[in-house]
Amino acid sequence: MKRADIIRVSMIGRLRRLRLGAVGWSRFRPSRRFCAFGLGTALVLLVIIPVAIAQSSRRAPQALQQATRALIEGRLDDVDAITDKLDAQDPNVAAIRARASIVRGRYQQADALLRPIAQRAPSSEAALEFGLLLQMLGRPDATAVLGKVAAIAEVADAAADLARAARALRALGRFQEANAAYRDAAAAAPRDPAINTAWGELFLEKYNRPEALKSFQAALQLDPKWAPALLGAARTLADDNPPQAIATAKRVLEINPSDIGAHLFLAGQAIDAGHRDEARQSLQKALAVNPSSLDAHALVAALAYVEDKQPEFEAEIAKALAIAPTFGEAYRVAGELAAHNYRFDEAVVLARRALALDPQNPRTLANLGVHLLRTGDEPGARIALDASFKIDPYDVVTFNLLGLMDTLDTFVTARDGDLVLRMHKSEAPVLQDYVLALSHKALTTLAARYEFTPRGPILIEIFPKHDDFAVRNVGLPGMIGALGACFGRVVTMDSPKARPPGEFQWEATLWHELAHVVTLQMSNQRVPRWLTEGISVFEEKRERPEWGREMDLEFAGRLNRGETLKLSNLNEAFQDPKTISLAYYQASLLVEHLVTAYGAAGLNKLLRTYGQGLETEAALKAALNTDFDQLQVGFDQSLDRLFGDLRAVVAVPEGAEPQRMTVEALRVLATSHPRSYPVQLALGLALRKAGEIDGAMQAFERAAALVPTARGQNSPHAQMAEIALEKKDRTRAIVELQALVGSDFDNVEAARQLAALMREAGISDPAKIRPVYQRIVAIDPFDAEAHTVLGRLAMQANAPDAAAREFRAVIALGPVDQAAAHTDLAESYFMSGKRAEAKKQTLAALEIAPSYERAQELLLKLAEGRP
Repeated sequence: MKRADIIRVSMIGRLRRLRLGAVGWSRFRPSRRFCAFGLGTALVLLVIIPVAIAQSSRRAPQALQQATRALIEGRLDDVDAITDKLDAQDPNVAAIRARASIVRGRYQQADALLRPIAQRAPSSEAALEFGLLLQMLGRPDATAVLGKVAAIAEVADAAADLARAARALRALGRFQEANAAYRDAAAAAPRDPAINTAWGELFLEKYNRPEALKSFQAALQLDPKWAPALLGAARTLADDNPPQAIATAKRVLEINPSDIGAHLFLAGQAIDAGHRDEARQSLQKALAVNPSSLDAHALVAALAYVEDKQPEFEAEIAKALAIAPTFGEAYRVAGELAAHNYRFDEAVVLARRALALDPQNPRTLANLGVHLLRTGDEPGARIALDASFKIDPYDVVTFNLLGLMDTLDTFVTARDGDLVLRMHKSEAPVLQDYVLALSHKALTTLAARYEFTPRGPILIEIFPKHDDFAVRNVGLPGMIGALGACFGRVVTMDSPKARPPGEFQWEATLWHELAHVVTLQMSNQRVPRWLTEGISVFEEKRERPEWGREMDLEFAGRLNRGETLKLSNLNEAFQDPKTISLAYYQASLLVEHLVTAYGAAGLNKLLRTYGQGLETEAALKAALNTDFDQLQVGFDQSLDRLFGDLRAVVAVPEGAEPQRMTVEALRVLATSHPRSYPVQLALGLALRKAGEIDGAMQAFERAAALVPTARGQNSPHAQMAEIALEKKDRTRAIVELQALVGSDFDNVEAARQLAALMREAGISDPAKIRPVYQRIVAIDPFDAEAHTVLGRLAMQANAPDAAAREFRAVIALGPVDQAAAHTDLAESYFMSGKRAEAKKQTLAALEIAPSYERAQELLLKLAEGRP
């Protein structure tokens, strides 16, 4: 199967309605009449080099070639000068001259130039440009003009004609036919960068980033300075590699300093990173080229909106609507940026304002659906998404979200006070009680700590399939590193079954997301990401210190190498996949510093100050009388106190490479550096490999003394536990596993191994064994044996309600000995005085095993009314 023959998306749920397309999208199928559709990222196309013009540069006079190149490089006066000398009635000449006018915002001039030629040559390049201009301005006659251009797809054989028809088809929303026409055009002219670029734009619009990037790369192989392809590549890379995307966009500006698309792209990236002054500079450059740029005015308006500058917002909206009265995109973009800043209720309002101007816009309808999902209005979201899908059945995000909602219809819903919990029906009997109990505890604890009670209802949805979780959040599968998400009143997360046991701690994730509920609402959804994420990670560590130890060693090493983040770059670091993990951890350390320096009251005041609409510098000044520069000094001092000792022991001796050294060289190095954790650990691993077990144990003991909280298979305690087991020293193995489990919270295998060894050793002290089984259940709540042990320990402690919860989970998990499980639950009910429930469970046990003595004895007690 060739690339893009089928580009799969997550097929979520059983489809209850016929949805054409959105399954896969063919690049190379032989017929262009029947092909389905696939993935990409939404795109506002700002500058398109007319394909026919670009292709004709290899056939037409040298002057037209020069005009095409001048247009690509933004030398618009040169375009005018060159085309002045050419036949003004030539549709290709008129198209390129009009494009130069459109780029500068001279829309009436372009209209006057194109209209008569489009009427005379309705399938020409000039007609295409005219139709696109009318569509941009919201004119109703655009559809008829573009339809005549699109019609040539049925009879065209020339690449230029096919590509022109494809662009018209795309504008008309006939994406399947557009894809087919581009495929034929590319086959007819495989070395045309304009066709490859235009095809890439189509892939990108329809969420197929891999194929889009291949198209742009193909164009750039043909012409490394083809600016539209570079800009397309930048947009394609924006989510996965922001630094490379920004660098690529800057290359566009080196070729064409007037490229509005590049300026707007960089403005968007700057906004995402929190560099709003930089974004304004890019927007000003765009408007200097084209004062009537609708997209530039929309983004200026959006920026004003999220900065709570309402008069400026309305003024920019008015400028856009004066140019194009039905340009709902102005409100849609503001809504999208509001949502990016966590202001989802406001995003709903803005999307509705956009639809009041352009009610049949499928993208805005889809945006409305997404915003409504994030506010918890799932019925309203379905209505909006269904309406979008009827107009554009090739939008994969809409398709996926509707499928996801079908899946949600099969979930179990539990309501408990302000909490609404939705889970898969196979998991609810096991997890529901634990999730609700932990959620109430988290919200109660955090509400008291932050002196704020969040508004409900709070919807929590837990997904057993990670791709379902990803689609619920962004409409596409993926989000590989994400475990949970919070939108203020909606929390979504992976279930423990979404990943292998030990890959993540679901309780920590739920606590983290519920902390977001508090901080988002407390700040009126205006808290910056560094602070809300920092608080959530900080609160994880507050609740359970072992939840927050994962990066201690790595961060100490980064401090030694000078690889930590400056506070001024902290928010930006959340946008880069290479630094996002570091950003989370360092933000939590900054919050810890804020609490130490300013107290809990200072942190709470900062959150409330953000809620007044202040930006970070102003908020820091108003709440704490400080700024990032001052904070940096105090923060660095705080890091020295927190990590000074750890930094010293994790430092590698200068010039040494312990992992590559011989055993003898390591012995010498370890002797001269007895307080170097990497050296002692490397020596222990090398000695164990060489069979010198006693020496290895001594080295591991030294390493463990230096860093007792080290985690992982190669950590000192893990290695010593393995050695003890090999030597059949069960007592030592238990000691080492206890130390390992105490710091390596997610290590479920170590916890299970410890439990087995304690059982073999006859250790029955509840104070010793209960924490081990609690750890197992915390990591893998689907372990029936661990629930059974915890239930029986609860019975010993005269805690029948706690025992019943454990035994209910065991029954839901379908244990091998079901009669014993039902009897366990019956005994817990009996102890708590719930005799009717006890009898029901006892009879269930006897139905499975009629001669089961324990159940028979309990039934007799119940019948005789004995206590």
